[in-house]
Amino acid sequence: AVVSTQSAHYGRATIREHRNILDDEGEKSGICGVLLYVMSVILIIITMPFSLFFIFKVVRQYEKVVIFRLGKVNAKSAGPGLFTFLPCTDRLQIVDMRTFSFDIPPQEILTKDSVTVQVDGVIYYRINNAVMSVCNVDNVNRATRLLSQTTLRNMLGVMTLTEILMDRDVIATSMQEAGLTLPHLKRTGELLKDTLDKATDPWGVKVERVEVKDVRLPLELQRAMAAEAEATREAKAKVIAAEGELNASRALKEAADVIMESPAALQLRYLQTLTSISTEQNSTILFPMPIDMTSAFVQN
Repeated sequence: AVVSTQSAHYGRATIREHRNILDDEGEKSGICGVLLYVMSVILIIITMPFSLFFIFKVVRQYEKVVIFRLGKVNAKSAGPGLFTFLPCTDRLQIVDMRTFSFDIPPQEILTKDSVTVQVDGVIYYRINNAVMSVCNVDNVNRATRLLSQTTLRNMLGVMTLTEILMDRDVIATSMQEAGLTLPHLKRTGELLKDTLDKATDPWGVKVERVEVKDVRLPLELQRAMAAEAEATREAKAKVIAAEGELNASRALKEAADVIMESPAALQLRYLQTLTSISTEQNSTILFPMPIDMTSAFVQN
């Protein structure tokens, strides 16, 4: 619950403090802008048909183009496919809309119970708003990667080692669903994913998936945990063996009670034992002696 609360606060604070550049309309182009626009159109008409080679642009299916006309961005991005622009007044910036994957480098983290661990992961994200990704952040890919590293450290710094090892899926989930508490989370990557998704929303980035790949423990701690696990397994094995002996002794007691009720049953058991011994290839010779012969000695 502490992890989720801090993640939600972190995500809301990031969105609240982020300034959206698209809201700043600035000054209008004025007469100079209109004149430049008209002169560009006239120049294209005069240079026909040679200007047709410069006013058309083709972008791929997974790309979009952000158009800056006289330094001001258009509200909608162009593409994919064929579109027109004015070479004299327009500047184009192509944005890749495919999903990117990024390996989070191993982060050395001090857990809540003062244990140093190294955690690495992978993040999958894509750009869902080309205009915001160009105008609101300098380098959207680098910013998203740096944010994923810091978020991973912040999330794991308030968790114990046991929670990290047992709830790895919940950790990745917490980067996505920062507003939920730990009992409501299905996966660790979701809390991380939601935190990143909320923080990168003003950048036009959609975080699709976050996974914790590996948790590396110190060698001394690994040996101590292995010894503890081995001792636990040995204790369980001894308990199981003791329970087996107890059950076996109870079964033998019940068998002895049944045999004592019928003297002939003991003789049959004796003969069955001899039969099982004779099937084995051994050099021992057994001379069966009736049990009645030894009863006199037993009575004396």
